[in-house]
Amino acid sequence: MNWVETITADSLPPGEREVVRIAGKAVLLLNVDGEILAVDNACPHLRLPLNRGKVTEDCGIVCPWHRSAFDLRTGDVKTWSPWPPGVGKVLGSVAREKILPVFKTKVEDGTIFVGID
Repeated sequence: MNWVETITADSLPPGEREVVRIAGKAVLLLNVDGEILAVDNACPHLRLPLNRGKVTEDCGIVCPWHRSAFDLRTGDVKTWSPWPPGVGKVLGSVAREKILPVFKTKVEDGTIFVGID
């Protein structure tokens, strides 16, 4: 595991979120009730940004674009937004259900680190 230094823990109080760049990826850091979580900022549905998505009480995030929902701890799909009828086979194949990539985090000496394989 390669641990990458990101931002100070003080700059991410509970309820806040921040997008950081790590190895060319946009990673969304979230402080959910004191737990620092990190996920790919791109929704696997169509790779649109998640950073404005609603965080749910059960530690999920809802894509602001298509309403797909994911577990922030595991990346598992909670709900998947299906394409509307009549969209066609091409777009339907793009929208297959996929998990959200999640990253390990740790806080050392007041700094948030994200683990990259």
